Amino acid sequence: MVVAFLETKDNKLSNKLQKDIIKIGGKTIFLNPFLYWRRIDENTNKWLREPNQIAEAQIKSSRNRFYPEVDWETLDDKQKALKYGTIEMFLKTLQLISTFHTDLNSRQLEEVERKMSISKKYSFEKWVQQSFAKKANAQLRERRKFARIKFISRWKEWLFLEETQKALLPVIMMVFLSSFIGWSAGISQNSCNPYFEDSIKSKL
Repeated sequence: MVVAFLETKDNKLSNKLQKDIIKIGGKTIFLNPFLYWRRIDENTNKWLREPNQIAEAQIKSSRNRFYPEVDWETLDDKQKALKYGTIEMFLKTLQLISTFHTDLNSRQLEEVERKMSISKKYSFEKWVQQSFAKKANAQLRERRKFARIKFISRWKEWLFLEETQKALLPVIMMVFLSSFIGWSAGISQNSCNPYFEDSIKSKL
C-alpha cells in the first residue's frame, strides 16, 4: 500500500510538473512564471505579481490569442477584469521566457504559447482571482484604519476646543459632586447602622 501511495503521489507531481514545463530543442522551459523567482530581481518580481503593469491596449489586442472562444460583449466588469488579469499573466510569462531563452525562434515561441494557453489558463485565472481578493482585503483594512484614525483625530480636536472645554466643565463638576454626595450618603448610612456600630465596638 505504501508503494502504491508513493507511486500515485509521484504521478500527481509528475503531471503537475508537465503543466509547468515544456521541452524544446533539448531545453526545459518553465511555463510557470514563479519558477523563475531565483533568476529575477525584486523589481521584476514585483512587476510580475502586481496587476496593471501592462497597457490595456496591449491586453485588448491579445484577447483573441488567449480567449478566442469568449464573447467579450457579454461579460460584466468583474469577469472582464479577471480575463484581463489572466491575459496579463500570459504576456508577462512570455516576456520572461523570451528574456531567459533568447535563442527561441518565432515558431518555438508559438509552440510555447500554445501549450501555455492550454495548460496554464485555469491556474492563472485562479491566481489572479486570489490576487484580486488579497488586494481588496488589504484596501478594506486600510480604509478601516484610516476611518479609525480620522475618528480619533476629530474627537481629539473637539475635546481640545475652548468651547468644548467650557461646556464640559459644568458636566464634570456635576459628576464629581454627585459621586461625592453618593459616597457621603453611604458613609452616613453605615454610621447609623447598629451592625456597623457593633462591629466597630467589637473591634475596639
